[in-house]
Amino acid sequence: MKILSPAKVNLFLHVLGKRPDGYHDIATLLCCVGIYDTLHVNLGNGSSSLTCTDPEIPCDEKNHALKASILFLKKLKKNIGIKIHIEKNIPSGAGLGGGSSNAASVLSALNSCFGNPFSMEEMISMGLEIGADVPFFLFKKPAFATGIGDKLEEYPLKLPYKVLIVYPGFGVSTADVYKKLNLRLTNCKKKLKSLSLKREFDAQLLHNDLEHVTASMYPEIYKVKKAISKQGAAGVLMSGSGSSVFGLFPNIDKATKAGKALSPNKGWRVFVADLLN
Repeated sequence: MKILSPAKVNLFLHVLGKRPDGYHDIATLLCCVGIYDTLHVNLGNGSSSLTCTDPEIPCDEKNHALKASILFLKKLKKNIGIKIHIEKNIPSGAGLGGGSSNAASVLSALNSCFGNPFSMEEMISMGLEIGADVPFFLFKKPAFATGIGDKLEEYPLKLPYKVLIVYPGFGVSTADVYKKLNLRLTNCKKKLKSLSLKREFDAQLLHNDLEHVTASMYPEIYKVKKAISKQGAAGVLMSGSGSSVFGLFPNIDKATKAGKALSPNKGWRVFVADLLN
């Protein structure tokens, strides 16, 4: 099986509070974008294994895709091996959900391969054992997510934008960002209310409670934001816990022009992509 595994951006992220289990309750608007890893999945004998074109990506059970395959086979009670090879394009530690997307892609592919033995609810439960963003990638639609990201509601996005994404050349630890988060400074209730009432999205609603935390640790985030804004973006925001920053542009020509202008920056990787509705 050859599978395209998309990235995502958080168009809105509000942290509501810390839970007794150590996780945080959030309210976030998620949308897939047209940047993909390519996964090659083969069924066979022996133990499951994984290889990746990026030498920095772990290839043991710390890898979400391998973890997903092992978990799926355990639930299915099948004693076979799965070989996974990842052609990595989505940067790691970038707030773009690459690892979670890989896991969801493996779960979906295996479920389809074996005749859909698990319902969507069972798949989402399985995904949660791997990571908080995995359920969204199983859902495969723009979604307003609450809880730890597991409670998903389809959000009918009207988005007349192309997205420009800049990865500044370094990854960020989500756990470290949340450790430094001051919940007293997370206040965007007005935007949250507007988001839920309008049921449509415009660039003025972009918000991320984690942005100031990550940017205080990595000032390069602000440099990237400023650079994208100067190119005429309708709105600019960090995705997830970082490190990637994206800008919304009204058409492909302006997004592409901005991408060309920013590409020479040393260490930056620049992507121009569609928001996948």
